[in-house]
Amino acid sequence: MLIFAHMSDRQTHPPATTDTGPLGMPTPSAIAVVAIGLAPILFAAVLSETNRQFYYMSVQEDGLLEWGTFWGLFAGGVAFLLAAVRRYREGEKFPWFPVLVGLFCFFVAGEEISWGQRVLGYRPPAYFLEENFQQELNLHNVWDTDLRKLLAKATLLVYGVALPLAALAAPIRRLLEKLGVTAPPAAVIPVFLGAFWVYHEYPWKFSGEVIELSMAFGFLFAGMAALWPRVGEPAEPGITLQQVGLGLTAVLALSFIAVGFNRISAGGSSPEREDQARTELAAMGRDLMRGNRPISRCGVHKRVYSWVEKYDADPLREGAFSRLAEDGVPESRVEFFIDPWNSPYWIRHRCVDKRQRQRLFIYSFGPDRRRQSTEWELGGDDVGLVLYERGF
Repeated sequence: MLIFAHMSDRQTHPPATTDTGPLGMPTPSAIAVVAIGLAPILFAAVLSETNRQFYYMSVQEDGLLEWGTFWGLFAGGVAFLLAAVRRYREGEKFPWFPVLVGLFCFFVAGEEISWGQRVLGYRPPAYFLEENFQQELNLHNVWDTDLRKLLAKATLLVYGVALPLAALAAPIRRLLEKLGVTAPPAAVIPVFLGAFWVYHEYPWKFSGEVIELSMAFGFLFAGMAALWPRVGEPAEPGITLQQVGLGLTAVLALSFIAVGFNRISAGGSSPEREDQARTELAAMGRDLMRGNRPISRCGVHKRVYSWVEKYDADPLREGAFSRLAEDGVPESRVEFFIDPWNSPYWIRHRCVDKRQRQRLFIYSFGPDRRRQSTEWELGGDDVGLVLYERGF
């Protein structure tokens, strides 16, 4: 990758026993790291107020933010493992800390894209369809919500804030080095602290996507700093401004490539599957309507299976959609309301005022397995059906 292009040209460093300075990297690099790491938060703060629709589309799954998170964490994991290799060659028996942080980055990166489920379009095992509220192949959404939040906050505060703050004190830094622990540079503290604040306050919808991208940048630059540590004198200043820029460029380029490739290759046009999806949506629509009125309520926007589970919607469990299994639709798709591309069906009941303007529609992400519908309208290659509307 570009961020490691100059690795072989750099002088091998002794184990980090010298003073790293207050920022852990040159001041221009530190300023760039803070600006890049906090950019997703600024992006969300501005666009959520000025262009809500663009913000909404930007934070969807398999968009630039999600792929930026994946590649930032992946590149950070590579940097930490290369740092472990460097330390091993310098005489450290087992550089456990960079190995542990690197594997953590790889794990979170895989979880971020559900281990390629939407890219490859495979149907996860029934356990994940039933127990994971996102119906995706990942573990973090199976864990208890309180536990997941606690672990996320602890990671942001302990690794990203407390550890680099503690390492500013020379005696503590020397103790950490004896234990094999390399603190991230102090420059990443504002990044992790900003991500923690957003996670705690959750000021916007989809704040989680913003947090994850900021965190990914934090780990990326911490990994680069571990690979190229600052050793006292300006002659060996740690990661340079140019390398910070190369890291950012690599993540952005790979993200654009991933988004483009996913849109070109994911599923492709399939008239047979689209017709099948319309048939299934029509059956589901009959179950959702009671006469001329829907059995749903304003404000709903969920995977159909999650909605059925939450409200115990018997008409969908026992109605026309459930009988599709008798016509050859795989039982696992019927049981968990999965579309022909192995993605969940969704229900959205959007209202401004119950008496003035509302719309209920059900939809599939379609061949590209990516949401393109807005809060009010079906869009892109999403396959959907409007069941009820008023005020249009």
